[in-house]
Amino acid sequence: MNTNMQTATIEGDKPMNTNTQTAIKESKMKITAPKVIRWAGLSAMAAGIIFAGIQPIHPPDVLASVNTSIWAILTSLKLAMCFFFLLGITGLYARQVEESGWLGLVGYLLFGLSWALQTGFVFAEVYILPVLATAAPKFVDTYLGIVNGSPAEMNIGALVPTYAVVGILYMLGGLIFGIATFRARVLPRWPAGLLAVVAVLTPAAALLPHAIQRVAAGMPMGIAVAWLGYALWSERREKVSEPLPSKLIPQPVQTGAE
Repeated sequence: MNTNMQTATIEGDKPMNTNTQTAIKESKMKITAPKVIRWAGLSAMAAGIIFAGIQPIHPPDVLASVNTSIWAILTSLKLAMCFFFLLGITGLYARQVEESGWLGLVGYLLFGLSWALQTGFVFAEVYILPVLATAAPKFVDTYLGIVNGSPAEMNIGALVPTYAVVGILYMLGGLIFGIATFRARVLPRWPAGLLAVVAVLTPAAALLPHAIQRVAAGMPMGIAVAWLGYALWSERREKVSEPLPSKLIPQPVQTGAE
């Protein structure tokens, strides 16, 4: 009988241990996903703070600025900002993926694509324009004319229409993503509304002098994204985990023989 009891105990422990390990893994996965989303809020905060902070101190987008120290520092920050935006927007969308529905998906894709394309332009500002400033100043001057609105001196191919597409995606994506976030009621509605309003008013900023455009359009957008990022990062959600199966004491197996 003792042998049968020991066998039953060993055999009974195997499925129990397997279930316990599975439950632990599932619990860890459930806790890890919200943590990753929450930490993505820091990326959104960093992106918004950089975006708002560099606008008043950004050097003029002219040839003379390209090889200055302030240009090198701020464009490097802008490149990091683009990656922070991509991570932060993804976290904001993931937090409200169910509540925001298809509208949130469309806004996320458009807004995210605008920053993905913008990353390429900023990369050129950091690593390509300083090298070409002396060798091909006419090209650099024409490239910067895309940003500051100066007439083009030479044909630079698809860069001009691509930059226009970036602006359209930025405007539509920010508007739709802001509206979806506002309607989802998961994150604060004030910064979501600010995001939508600033995005739709961006074309109006083009009527202002270029130096004022940055402050008028860039700073409110940065504040809105940083605000949403802070709300995501500081959010306190209860961690609901399923109770692990308790370890049952195996019962003796009746063999019919005493």
